[in-house]
Amino acid sequence: MICRYLEGVSTWAQEVRQLARDRDAVILAHNYQLPEIQDVADHVGDSLALSRIAAQAKESTIIFCGVHFMAETAKILSYDKTVIIPDARAGCSLADTINAEQLRMWKAEHPGAVVVSYVNTTAAVKAETDICCTSSNAVEVVQSIDIDTEILFCPDQFLGAHAQRVTGRTNMHIWMGECHVHAGINGQDLKAMVAAEPDAELFIHPECGCATSAMYLASSGAVPAERTKILSTSGMITAAKETRAKKVLVATETGMLHQLRKANPLVVFEPVNRAAVCKYMKMNTPEKLLEALRTGKDEVTVPRDIADRARLSVERMIAIGTPSRTKE
Repeated sequence: MICRYLEGVSTWAQEVRQLARDRDAVILAHNYQLPEIQDVADHVGDSLALSRIAAQAKESTIIFCGVHFMAETAKILSYDKTVIIPDARAGCSLADTINAEQLRMWKAEHPGAVVVSYVNTTAAVKAETDICCTSSNAVEVVQSIDIDTEILFCPDQFLGAHAQRVTGRTNMHIWMGECHVHAGINGQDLKAMVAAEPDAELFIHPECGCATSAMYLASSGAVPAERTKILSTSGMITAAKETRAKKVLVATETGMLHQLRKANPLVVFEPVNRAAVCKYMKMNTPEKLLEALRTGKDEVTVPRDIADRARLSVERMIAIGTPSRTKE
């Protein structure tokens, strides 16, 4: 039975790769995608890494296995290329917490402020943004702005709070949005897991509801500060390769575990919350990826005027350069 399953996966992967070559397509997959999708992709990474790859891709078609705003970003950066997402319904609860009209109204209340938007936003919001950021470089982006200039940070309240705490900015306003998956990973879950695994390291994504709690718990001695690390998904992979711990507790979407286990098979990686699964990320199934390559469905489009304005904010993000890995 196992042999037949593996044979089926192998046949599927071969067909996917052949169709990608026939279509002159590159397959990009976010770290939260299903393991089969990650394993067949040409590139796997976080939003920042995939944005850069999309901008530099030589192929005429980009197959983006992620959520819709990510595919939009690829289209923004490579407007003349065809961008396809296996399931156009793969949205984002965080991106849905703010729209372009809401951002315009917020800007009107703070004239002269610089808008920093997490890349987890729609193209229309990016078009109203001065500079985007990801969890990898949010701190660096905030630090790049003149200390006397007000900042409007949206939409993720936890990432915003993390950047504000690290930079010490007092003139930073934060939108109260959240990812429902990351928000569900709370301080109580974290404290309970640490109590059960006192020797484990902690890898915590700054989008998590527990990120601020983790820093409080670490400073109070309730969790080990020396083993508590606030990391982007790419930072987690680097840390996984370097760790000497026997077990690591991971606070982010559970799809991340696949890359961590591949990075260091000798370490046990366990989720802080096993229910932290993004249903939108998992909508891009192996069957839908195959269908997308066969039919060219679903193509992602962005109006030219919005794409041109949004591109500026994304290019400013990319120009910040490779961020230092957040480590605490």
